[in-house]
Amino acid sequence: MTAVTTEPVRVDGVSLPRVLRSEWIKLWTLRSTFWTLFTAIVATAGLGMLFSWGFAGHANDPKDPIPNAAIRAVTVPLQPYVIAQLAIGVLGVMIITGEYSTGMIRATLAAVPTRLPVLWAKAAVFSVVVLVLMEVMAFVAFFCGEAIISTHHIQASLSSPQALRIVLGVGLYLTVVGLLGTALGVIIRSTAGAIAALFGILLVLPLLGEVLNLTSWGKHITPYLPSNAGGDLLTNMPDPGSLSPWTGFGLFCLYTAAAMAAAAYLLHRRDA
Repeated sequence: MTAVTTEPVRVDGVSLPRVLRSEWIKLWTLRSTFWTLFTAIVATAGLGMLFSWGFAGHANDPKDPIPNAAIRAVTVPLQPYVIAQLAIGVLGVMIITGEYSTGMIRATLAAVPTRLPVLWAKAAVFSVVVLVLMEVMAFVAFFCGEAIISTHHIQASLSSPQALRIVLGVGLYLTVVGLLGTALGVIIRSTAGAIAALFGILLVLPLLGEVLNLTSWGKHITPYLPSNAGGDLLTNMPDPGSLSPWTGFGLFCLYTAAAMAAAAYLLHRRDA
């Protein structure tokens, strides 16, 4: 009788590089990744050139010229970040809620029992992709937009006051928006609910802030709303009472860090 011998199956331990690789693969196998990033690219570069063309045609209108045209020209090509933030925020939500909706999150957390490395890996992979892509597109939008604007004898460049900070700020701001979406996705665990919460923070709160500005005390609150604070990084003509660019962005990062801390706690404590 022949004895049957078997070799033990080698099982590699969980490590952060392996979790990062896993999250990289999952990010690029989502169909939503391509479409949301494509939307963000079109909004940033395509609409940036369209805005620049419209601005250039109106800036020197003798009947109704745009005041401070040279200063405003720095930010005009980058104004579509307001649209791009919605696409990036939605992708940030879906990289986590997509797993909850399909039930794949149970397999993910079973493979990584400590759980938190999953969140850190998702955040790291997502941040790198968004930051690199959107910084590139911000520079493309800026240079193309300024080329259009310069044909109407309005000059602006990266050497213009605060221009480099604003261009770099687009990628930084959009990255933090995406991370806020990821944190809300973990907290709420519903795609629709997390997107609604994110849009409420980015779009509804600023509108409420406009109402609050009609009161004496409201003017002291609106500069500290998340998107208002973060948006201070992207302007060279701040509203009276607004925070300084890096102070406002730092506050926005603190809001996102708090949401991420809450997400980490809930991910660790709740059942999948």
